[in-house]
Amino acid sequence: MTRVDPRRGVPRTDTVLAEPRIAAAVDRLGRDLVKATVAAAQDRARRGELPVDHEAVVGAVLASLPDTATGLRPVLNATGVLLHTNLGRAPLSAAARAALDLAAGTCDVELDLGTGGRGPRGTAAIDALLAAVPGAAAAHLVNNGAAALALVAVTLAAGGGDGRREIVIARGELVEIGDGFRIPDLLTATGARLREVGTTNRVSRADYAAAVGDDTALILKVHPSNFVVTGFTRSVGIEELTGLGVPVVADIGSGLLTPHPLLPDEPDAAGALARGATLVTASGDKLLGGPQAGLLLGAPGEGAELVQRIRRHPLARAMRVDKLTLAAFEATLRGPVPPTRAALDADPAVLRGRAERLAGSLTAAGVEATAVGSAATVGGGGAPGVTLASAAVALPERYAASLRAGEPAVLGRVEHGRCLLDLRALPVEADQELAAAVLAVGAGRAR
Repeated sequence: MTRVDPRRGVPRTDTVLAEPRIAAAVDRLGRDLVKATVAAAQDRARRGELPVDHEAVVGAVLASLPDTATGLRPVLNATGVLLHTNLGRAPLSAAARAALDLAAGTCDVELDLGTGGRGPRGTAAIDALLAAVPGAAAAHLVNNGAAALALVAVTLAAGGGDGRREIVIARGELVEIGDGFRIPDLLTATGARLREVGTTNRVSRADYAAAVGDDTALILKVHPSNFVVTGFTRSVGIEELTGLGVPVVADIGSGLLTPHPLLPDEPDAAGALARGATLVTASGDKLLGGPQAGLLLGAPGEGAELVQRIRRHPLARAMRVDKLTLAAFEATLRGPVPPTRAALDADPAVLRGRAERLAGSLTAAGVEATAVGSAATVGGGGAPGVTLASAAVALPERYAASLRAGEPAVLGRVEHGRCLLDLRALPVEADQELAAAVLAVGAGRAR
């Protein structure tokens, strides 16, 4: 008697794709991605890992399809690091996300609707930035903080055609930031020359004054944002350098626009301009709380003139921000408090209450959980050495890997043999989602 191969019962690709739930996924995710998922489910059925029937294959396809067509996955940041570089630094506000959705379609990014002709690009975002930093007379946006500094260097110290090619900088400010990126390498790549002054731990105004000459394009002050030098040290403030006859450029790094009481040693844009900086450069996706961007702010007079000169440099086009960045940046400044600022301003007592409620509900469900005090940090190269009082839910260490693999993924930190879920960087509305993720891991272990 001839035996029929059960694999012949695997549903055909066109049949599966025609199933209404799969067809809806095609509209959302694209035919190629869904078709590849169907093929993978069919292979599983042929290997005997799934029942050889239509519903089983369709169910496997639906279970395997992502929510979106991107490979990125949402992650709950329970590390206690407010600006986690590996998680994309600053999470955007609801207002910024809504602005992104608007800008993702066709919009008047470079159109004057009144005349029907070409309009100025990014004016609203620049106006919002100038309103947030009244001491600035001009501003420009580029695609990240490194681009802002590079554009300053290439315009003033390499592309000016006036023979001034030297950047005077203290040795202790020749810093390396993440992933092996070094400020001196960036500056010399523009064609500028560096004139190093002082020693690693000490520099004086006299050192700067002796180095400034006919070849000097600018003095650069770089905030050593990811480390602290203590002990026998000395640095020179911006206000001491303003009388040396050349522009003073302050790279403050973290994008703090005005002072914050919890970060007394973190430089801010308004303060740098008030102390005499000609230009200020910073990042938009750190303490400012917006999208990735590089900020250029010019003081009245020479600073404003330099911003216009920098804006017209040919390389400025290569570093231009897109309509999505412009929209999210403006909404960050004009809209409600962004998540990063809310996390920075969080009340430790409120965090402790949240941790106790979460731990209590998890314990009631059979999970070994306790509320503990914790220490959060700013991260993203900002406020080195500063700790922020926080609270966390402590779980057995074994939870860490399973939570990372969950949906949504949860990233905590392992400390002293425990998995800590720090709440400082998590909004209160994420507490239920966090609890559900932990319970899902616990249920999986119970099975």
